[in-house]
Amino acid sequence: MPKAKGKNYRAAAEKIDKQNLYDPKEALELVAANSKAKFDETVEVHIRLGVDGRHADQQVRGAIVLPNGTGKEVKVLVFAKGDKATEAENAGADYVGADDMAQKIKQENWFDYDVIIATPDMMGVVGRLGKILGPKGLMPNPKSGTVTMDVEKALADIKAGKVEYRLDKANIIHTAIGKVSFGGEKLVQNFNALLDAINKAKPAAAKGQYIKSVSVSSTMGPGVKINPAIAANA
Repeated sequence: MPKAKGKNYRAAAEKIDKQNLYDPKEALELVAANSKAKFDETVEVHIRLGVDGRHADQQVRGAIVLPNGTGKEVKVLVFAKGDKATEAENAGADYVGADDMAQKIKQENWFDYDVIIATPDMMGVVGRLGKILGPKGLMPNPKSGTVTMDVEKALADIKAGKVEYRLDKANIIHTAIGKVSFGGEKLVQNFNALLDAINKAKPAAAKGQYIKSVSVSSTMGPGVKINPAIAANA
């Protein structure tokens, strides 16, 4: 039996016209204004695309540094050796290591980090953790800039608010774009930056309407639908 929604959720939902397709500014201001939680809720965007991610030529994946960051303190684990390990430590990595870190993940089921960066020469070690890291979306990937020799830049981008976007099995992208405390203007700037990146990542093989639907919500709040035609031109 589905769990009943709380009174704050119901009160917020009553202020949203479920039949209306809002413009991004109005939608994000509604999300921020209706946040009633006792903590600073995360604001997420959910975008359904007119592609079939089962085909390699219709995959949509990438990363972008949001102009106003995410509002979240991100813990980064770097797989590197020698000078690159030193570079990672100096650049502010939370954890740095090689085989020792791989063993810790494997033996202790350790996940006290949000993002993993790896130098290319370490992918043999990291690759063996695929079954553990893959389901959690933690595997480093060149397309998201997390497999790189430029460890310092990768760390700086992530700490500044870099987010990764990619399709799930239902061809929907779910990405955080900030905190409720950002207010409407900063959230809109982050939203527009994300949509611009996704529009530019449109596969050549995609036919018909690319952006099918868009909604935004806070951690504890109801979704607000955005006009996909406006989002397509963000």
